[in-house]
Amino acid sequence: MVQRPNFDELVAEGDGVPVEGWDFSWFDGRATEERPPWGYARLTGERARRAGAVLDIQTGGGEVLAAALGGAPGAARPRVVVATESWPPNAVLARRNLAPVDGRVLLAADDGGLPLRSGTFDLVVSRHPTETVWPEVARVLQPGGSYLSQQVGAGTNRELTDFMMGPQPVSQSRSTAIAIREATQAGLEVVDVREATLRVEFFDVAAVVHFLKKVLWTVPGFTVAGYREQLARMHDHILASGSFVCHSRRFLIEARRPG
Repeated sequence: MVQRPNFDELVAEGDGVPVEGWDFSWFDGRATEERPPWGYARLTGERARRAGAVLDIQTGGGEVLAAALGGAPGAARPRVVVATESWPPNAVLARRNLAPVDGRVLLAADDGGLPLRSGTFDLVVSRHPTETVWPEVARVLQPGGSYLSQQVGAGTNRELTDFMMGPQPVSQSRSTAIAIREATQAGLEVVDVREATLRVEFFDVAAVVHFLKKVLWTVPGFTVAGYREQLARMHDHILASGSFVCHSRRFLIEARRPG
């Protein structure tokens, strides 16, 4: 009979997984999340193949952009591929992952200016940005250029946040209404907005630990030592129920610079 890992072993396992990049393959068999119906990587790839210069803001490890630009040898690709990232370990990964498409990766703060010339790109993309600096997006777009972004919506995974921290107010800073308003104020024309609520399921506490270390805004300031009691309750809940279920919220927004 195979003995299941105990609480301490699972917590130590989740705590020891590297957090660099946005590759979530470690969660296979341990957690699941529904995918949004619009297919962000596919949409990005379709637009990128028609673009001359593409910028990916807050690229993480560059995995998503690399997948979007992949395909058969000789497939159409943009002439210029640039990505920005704020965390140096992620930038190292991004340079490696984007090398096959001749991508250049620059360090840039999430909430600051972009170290790029105005009017350079006909396509700017971003998946799950920590913050969208709309005036900078508008500045680097060419007239007629587009910004395509999949974003984390207000109240995402609130069940997990509340389980770990107690009931928390839901900030509307990530709402679609605010994104539309800020895009419009920056001089962009919003041409598409789509929203989705998606089921997320964790099958062991190791997956919860790794997720909270990787997706920092779910429980700000999370550490295993600081939340050990809550993690023990989570472990007991998963053993009793088979999983812990919460819901992520995503929205797609596409905006164009007039011209």
